[in-house]
Amino acid sequence: MDALTLLHERSSMGKLMEPAPSGEQLSAIYQAALRAPDHKELRPWRFIEFSGEGRERLGELFAEAEFQEDPSADDETLNSARKKPLRAPMIIAVIAKVTPDLEKVPKMEQVISAGCAAHGILLAAHALGLGAMWRSGKYAFDPVVRKGLSLDEDDEVVAFIYLGTLGGRHKPVPQHNVDDFVERWD
Repeated sequence: MDALTLLHERSSMGKLMEPAPSGEQLSAIYQAALRAPDHKELRPWRFIEFSGEGRERLGELFAEAEFQEDPSADDETLNSARKKPLRAPMIIAVIAKVTPDLEKVPKMEQVISAGCAAHGILLAAHALGLGAMWRSGKYAFDPVVRKGLSLDEDDEVVAFIYLGTLGGRHKPVPQHNVDDFVERWD
């Protein structure tokens, strides 16, 4: 796929199904992620791959987060949380593995670098004909989830990227007027 076509046509796919990416596809996806901009070569990324029963374990973490937030949460709420990771055959959590107190590479830059790695995953998945959806939401910031994923104090969950085979039609990508977003200083 031509690089500009990839950049212009990539879009999120919410409906994903089996199979998950193959080992060869995952290798290409991770190689793309590892090309993210990286000041001082810190490699401030960590990836946690969830598939099979791992998705159920992640769902249990989400349900525990719901319960800790509201001990009176009903079964419907807890079961809904448990099912969220089952919406795709694979999820990759992208973690910003932050080295704190670096004078020339502040935390924000390290988190953005991890965000670029997440974007690399999305682009590579699209180039390979796979579907992907970047999700975050409250679970990315929840202390129960953070502890369950063994995050250090300064680490951040940047994304839960849901991956799989396209389960629906590819939506047309809207065209945007560049002038609505660009300020020019001539």
